[in-house]
Amino acid sequence: MSRGGRLPRRFFGRPSIEVAPALLGHVLVRADPEAGELRARIVETEAYDEDDPASHSYRGRRPRTEVMFGRPGFLYVYFTYGMHWCMNVVTDVPGRGSAVLLRAAEPLDGVDVMRRRRAARRDRELLAGPARWTQAFAIDGTHDGADLVDGAEVWLERGATVPPDRIGVGDRIGLTVARERPWRFVDTESAFLSRPWAPLRRRRPVAPR
Repeated sequence: MSRGGRLPRRFFGRPSIEVAPALLGHVLVRADPEAGELRARIVETEAYDEDDPASHSYRGRRPRTEVMFGRPGFLYVYFTYGMHWCMNVVTDVPGRGSAVLLRAAEPLDGVDVMRRRRAARRDRELLAGPARWTQAFAIDGTHDGADLVDGAEVWLERGATVPPDRIGVGDRIGLTVARERPWRFVDTESAFLSRPWAPLRRRRPVAPR
């Protein structure tokens, strides 16, 4: 498939609620020692912001969340439930803890390596969830703070953007607080989502500020 240029820093310098749907259709690339390159098309994201009780940045700057408060266009990686890594794209302006969780993607290149790492029965399950994606891409805490614009290990390239009428908005998954914020965004025509999407009656996202 054809390769697009890298997404520029200014793409990420917006509130997470804007960047999350805009990321759909673009491609995450991982330079990999086994596959050469792993590539996946983003089909599901979630927005998080510092005034959001569900966000790691809600309680202010801490060593764990320092990357979230830095420049946009960097990778924020955290460990959860004592067993899984999750990756986020830092957004907005330096000093504001804003990020987008990468929830699911469609595998493009390096699929054999992803299959081996995930031992998934179906390709649609390879990257269908944030922890599955990091496992398949071998992303862990060493990638926290990776530069997605100028870095050599992980970066984001332009893909075919998803038309607005194909972007679904829904509740974020697995939260115990701030459930009323419909900040999950999906490509409604994708078969690679982490969970099925159903339309909400409240269609417009809540503005973060």
